[in-house]
Amino acid sequence: MISWARRAERASVVDPVANPLMTARNTDSAPASTVSTDAHAPLKLLSFNIQVGIKTSAYRHYFTKGWKHVLPHESRVKNLNRIAELVSGFDVVGLQEIDGGSIRSGFVNQVEFLSHAAGFPYWYAQTNRDLGPLAQHGNGLLTRIEPEGLEDHKLPGMIPGRGAVFVRLPYAGDELVIVMLHLSLGKQSREKQLAYVAEQVSHERQVILMGDMNTPMHELLDSSPLKDLNLQPAETVDPTYPAWQPAMALDHVLVSSNLEIKNYDVLNCRISDHLPIAVEVAAREVPALQ
Repeated sequence: MISWARRAERASVVDPVANPLMTARNTDSAPASTVSTDAHAPLKLLSFNIQVGIKTSAYRHYFTKGWKHVLPHESRVKNLNRIAELVSGFDVVGLQEIDGGSIRSGFVNQVEFLSHAAGFPYWYAQTNRDLGPLAQHGNGLLTRIEPEGLEDHKLPGMIPGRGAVFVRLPYAGDELVIVMLHLSLGKQSREKQLAYVAEQVSHERQVILMGDMNTPMHELLDSSPLKDLNLQPAETVDPTYPAWQPAMALDHVLVSSNLEIKNYDVLNCRISDHLPIAVEVAAREVPALQ
């Protein structure tokens, strides 16, 4: 396992020909950090499958606009700027289906782009399917809090190409482990992946799991390898897919029992084929001794 945190450079390292907007936007002009100085203040988290910056408004677009998964298009940059505006108000952001810099993204690392555009000082791009210049498919993490450690995990499965990012942050006088992941479509592979994640976090004191889990909540809590971890969802769970007519709750946030979800919202912003989940998570108050 790799254990390190990567800090975004202040100056743009992206070719301005490939991405002219990067030369005009930097962290000095981006919104100020939202992180409170109160160690027990709620953390604002966002989980979002961005579909490599492609907006989808109907099932037929998977076919008629499928070429955007292979070739670059100017609308992708515009959409990334919309995503940057969305994520700028959060402390920690987990991104699924990012491109780390290939032909289709104009050789722009989309996570680095968003870190600059939204003013995040720390970022990490995990590559899970390396197709060379054709695609650098993976997950991304943005954080305003300096990580104490970061681990890149490749998840098991029938077909390789799924991963999870474990980031360790100081919170409420302890260490908080946030696991951002994107699980497989196949149930057998998801079971293996969830078993692996459950084993990794079973000894951790404060845990948050977030991401595109491709699994209904009742299965995660009642019959998956997570069932013995006593993880808690929000009181209500709303559908996140497809973005244009949400019918299935595939994206989730789960927290350990010593944490609580104070606010939960599926945001109605149709800039991907999934809707993002925004939550505020806080440490539970410990009852005073009588």
